[in-house]
Amino acid sequence: MEEIKFSKNNIQKKDLSEVQKILKSGWLTHGKYSNLFERDFSKFTKSKYATLVSNCTAGLHLACVALGFSKNDEVIVPSQTHVATAHAVEYTGAKAVFADINLYDGNINLDSLERKITKKTKGIIVVHFAGYPCDMNKILNICSKYNLKLIEDCAHALGTYYKNKHVGNFGDVGVFSFYPTKQITTGEGGMVITNSKKLFSLIKQRRAFGIDTDIKDRKIPGLYNVNSLALNFRLTDFQACLGYFQLLRYKKELHLRRKIAKKYCDVLGNLKKVKFHKFMKNASYFIFPIFLKKFDKLKLIEIFKKNKVGFSIHYARPVHLMNFYKKRTKDCKNSSKFSEETISLPCHSDINYKKIKKISNLIQSL
Repeated sequence: MEEIKFSKNNIQKKDLSEVQKILKSGWLTHGKYSNLFERDFSKFTKSKYATLVSNCTAGLHLACVALGFSKNDEVIVPSQTHVATAHAVEYTGAKAVFADINLYDGNINLDSLERKITKKTKGIIVVHFAGYPCDMNKILNICSKYNLKLIEDCAHALGTYYKNKHVGNFGDVGVFSFYPTKQITTGEGGMVITNSKKLFSLIKQRRAFGIDTDIKDRKIPGLYNVNSLALNFRLTDFQACLGYFQLLRYKKELHLRRKIAKKYCDVLGNLKKVKFHKFMKNASYFIFPIFLKKFDKLKLIEIFKKNKVGFSIHYARPVHLMNFYKKRTKDCKNSSKFSEETISLPCHSDINYKKIKKISNLIQSL
């Protein structure tokens, strides 16, 4: 029985050959591929500045610090997200406040968002769930109305556009993930984009201990100054090398993901027990989420396991129901329902019509 994997990376032999050269060179960090990856990522997203970091969580943390979130501040985040979105806020001393989501796309619900705004609210983090863009015009209007900072969590959304503009460019800062299941992977890794020179400078320094001078710009090796308290969130150059070469090929990968998503929509469209978001040509399709009754979902999980079909759940427990946060709110009902009734189907370049048809037949067997 052929296994259908949930995720598949796009790392090729020539990428690994280049990684070997880096490892043999002895220059494993601060290297040319870090600079090339940042440069080309900035070009791809059409942002002014891009900063490579050790992971998306580190990027979110740096964004929160750079925007000045601190004790007694509140920052609104969607409940249906990875816990990292909330943790990044909490580590600054600010409080993560949970808003509910839309059932149709998993993105932050704007009515819930606006109800959560208080005098203490300093910012909002939106998440472009599964690669579906949030309604950025309305979110920007809310930010303008209440004078709020905005971070875009783009962990799922490399290649997602809203009104012909790449997501991550609407807020003050956008943060991307290169986790193994993502569209591009460096093992662990992330990228922070911004169009603010001031924020870029703050983020870049605080990525590396608060040091004021890049290693290549130091007149005397080892001589530098430190302007702020910060940790080390740099990525190695061999990881950057993997990301750089995948990015060169990503337009083709993105095209394939959209074609696969369209096939899912066509093939699953007649199944009565399944619902899904309408096809969006500007989404990046990190995953293809489907919605079905809780009882059917539990049955389908067992069927998928038996038939070696990879899947995941994003996310099996909303953040507001996790032990650390569960006393914060009880009014994120959509988030709870969403987690109970969704399954994430694989949507990578190795998925073809035959595999989609197999998945469809298994769903139809419910």
